[in-house]
Amino acid sequence: MSVTDREAGPLAQSETASAAPGRILVPYGQGRIRGLDADELGAHGAAMDRLVALGLPVVPGLTVPAGSAASLCESDSAEAAVELVEQLSGRRISDPARPLLLRLSASAPTEIAGLPPDLACLGFTPARADDLCAVIGRADALYDVWAATVRMIAEYALDVPGAVLDDALLDTPGPRERVDVLLSLVAEHGSRPFPDDPAQQLALAASALLARWDSPRARRSRRSQRLPADLAVALHVQALRIGPADHSGYGTAVSRDPETGRLAPQGSFFRGVRRSAPPPHTGGEPLDRLAGGTALLEHSLLTLERHLRAPVSVDFEVRDDEISLLAASAQLRPPLRASVCLAADLARDGAISREEAVRRITPAQVQELLHPQLRLTGGEELLVKGLPASPGAATGAVVLSSERALELAADGTRVVLVAAETNPADVPGMLASVAVLTGSGGIASHAAVVARGAGKPAVCGAEGLRVDVAAGTVRFGDRVVREGDPVSLDGRTGAVYAGTLSVSVAGPPPELSTLLEWADDARRLGVRVNADTAVEVETALALGAEGVGLCRTEHQFLGDRLPLIRRMLLAADPAARDEALSALERAQHEDFRALLTAVGNRPVTVRLLDAPLHEFLPAPGQALDAAEEQRADALREANPMLGLRGVRLALLHERLYPAQAEALFTAWTEVAATGVRPTLEVMIPLVSLPEELAAAAAYVRGAADAVAARTGVEVPYRLGTMIETPRAALMAGELAEHAEFFSFGTNDLTQLTYGFSRDDVERQVLANYQERGFLTASPFARLDPHGVGALIALAVERAREVRPGIKLGVCGEHGGDPESIAFCDGLGLDYVSCSAHRVPVARMAAAHSALRERYDEERSDESGSAR
Repeated sequence: MSVTDREAGPLAQSETASAAPGRILVPYGQGRIRGLDADELGAHGAAMDRLVALGLPVVPGLTVPAGSAASLCESDSAEAAVELVEQLSGRRISDPARPLLLRLSASAPTEIAGLPPDLACLGFTPARADDLCAVIGRADALYDVWAATVRMIAEYALDVPGAVLDDALLDTPGPRERVDVLLSLVAEHGSRPFPDDPAQQLALAASALLARWDSPRARRSRRSQRLPADLAVALHVQALRIGPADHSGYGTAVSRDPETGRLAPQGSFFRGVRRSAPPPHTGGEPLDRLAGGTALLEHSLLTLERHLRAPVSVDFEVRDDEISLLAASAQLRPPLRASVCLAADLARDGAISREEAVRRITPAQVQELLHPQLRLTGGEELLVKGLPASPGAATGAVVLSSERALELAADGTRVVLVAAETNPADVPGMLASVAVLTGSGGIASHAAVVARGAGKPAVCGAEGLRVDVAAGTVRFGDRVVREGDPVSLDGRTGAVYAGTLSVSVAGPPPELSTLLEWADDARRLGVRVNADTAVEVETALALGAEGVGLCRTEHQFLGDRLPLIRRMLLAADPAARDEALSALERAQHEDFRALLTAVGNRPVTVRLLDAPLHEFLPAPGQALDAAEEQRADALREANPMLGLRGVRLALLHERLYPAQAEALFTAWTEVAATGVRPTLEVMIPLVSLPEELAAAAAYVRGAADAVAARTGVEVPYRLGTMIETPRAALMAGELAEHAEFFSFGTNDLTQLTYGFSRDDVERQVLANYQERGFLTASPFARLDPHGVGALIALAVERAREVRPGIKLGVCGEHGGDPESIAFCDGLGLDYVSCSAHRVPVARMAAAHSALRERYDEERSDESGSAR
């Protein structure tokens, strides 16, 4: 029979065993030519076709299509298959110098579980054993694989009972001895002796594979996968070329180094004979011990990546220092760094567009790359699970006070600050700690906001957490941890574990910066940072922020500066208050000058004082004297979040905002004298009445006039307000008459729209609401488009009617959430502002929103053209 006869086609799946043998044998690479697809060729046959079409070296072999698989059980078809594989490989089974064996495998139309195992070393006989072992140099490798093949053929094709085989093999550990025992059992119990002829062995192997595929166990497996019980499989006959172990073997490889993401084959190499693909992480030798090293694989892997546009994995064989592919596919879950680097590489090579490269990396993946992660093994002791308040992971010794955190951190100890809740006085200790854990508060609480701004992992609202500072203990339910004991915290999941766990080092590949630059080209929405100090601004600018969208001036009074604002609030008389305001103004002047210098020629929105009063008052019993304690008691409120704060405090203390504004404008004149001119925006917080805004605006304008009179410099600035009360959103048109910009403070706007306390409601109410399906996510984490979002949309519409060019942004924590960013982009806002370490996430999210809108428009245009 000629090769031409064997390769004639096309071939239909309905062909039966009566067809000419040559017409049912399809060499690798010819399936597509014959009009066959994966239904006939199986997933493996179709994959090998693709590899041949790409010009890649594959193991010589052929496919018997699914509809004709039973024909391989016939001697004439099996003989034709042996002859064809010999021709394709350029070797003969009987050649002692360049010997050949065969491997038989099965594949379904798609990748599924439960396929029969490969049967290898077909053509091996006791008479040829010594010669073959001498060539490969590893007798056990050959005998071990052949024993498995004989075992399966004996049970499924020669009718030897499986129990008989198992009993006889229990006390036969050596592979050579196992083969002898198996052949004896076949001779004694089988329907016929085990043949020496390669074609007869192949025919029996085909019968065994198909019988195994048709077994009750295999049918149950298919039912569990919702596959047809009578699903047909294709059979594949491959050349198994035998060569010296020093120059031969098999292995698996992936295209990219998981740690760096760069193109660098990683995997394992095994000497001997491959029966089936080795499971991952099973040892073997490093790829660089291959004769020829990883260079043998690089071309194939690079070609596959460009074709599949994904990091790839391959199974391969090496014979006589030549590589042949056995299988190749895109990695199902490639390492994130590999995906990032490949996206950039493909775009640079022109294989995909830059926009497509950006689309491939999600905002969530950007966040994952920027923060360390715990390396979990499954045996960790979970202490508690709270709210994931700030991403990242850390491990350190428990401390129960800010003072203790500062003390231990100064000695180089890594500490985790654990508290029932935090307040402004705790900020220095929070910044000294590697992570923060609180028993109360939500993802918009003080601890969460400060931790996110500092890039520290945090878990808040940990139910059942009880801190006993006097005893130096923390109770997690029945578990007690002492101050100084190590814990590990995952701010992405909210989990806290006992002990010191391994933490992966954060550090995205440089290619992420490239993708983010391309994202900047694609997005329309600006991205700024919520930052209060020069250090935070410098961090954010390095991460791609375009300016400061929110400088919370009250955060400049935390820690050592807290007494300044406390003195002003608790002053016994006007003279003492004026003295305190002067000290406050000097301190703010220094902070503003450093902040503006760091901002450079970029926009900066400075919000005048807007902290709830309780954050500045001393705790009961901690005032300087009885008189101050009395004044503090008089100022304490039942609901401080709705009390004397923001513009309301400024209207009662009429020198407060002018002092802050004069400090700001004076700092600007000094920075401008050095050639740096930030674009200054002054924001009035917590406005509900147009009259409030008009009065506060007059304070700011008066401060600007005073600075101009003193310095001779008229400071350019915009004056605006923060929309954080529902009434402000409804009155946006009237407010726009006094404001040149709005910034939506979505933390408070969410709190006041729902009537939810952002510090208390998440742990008890929102978790329950999410479990019951009332909410899909916390409205403090993801902007509520129907309620809060509707207020924002209404405010945008009314403000633009009055002042078409008004600048609009969002500075709540939603400014770093991808879905919320998409909503803001859809409203046509000018920018979002978020904590520094969420800036890259926001940049990518804004780009995805713009690209999605562009894609939808293109689809709409195409649909319209089609109509």
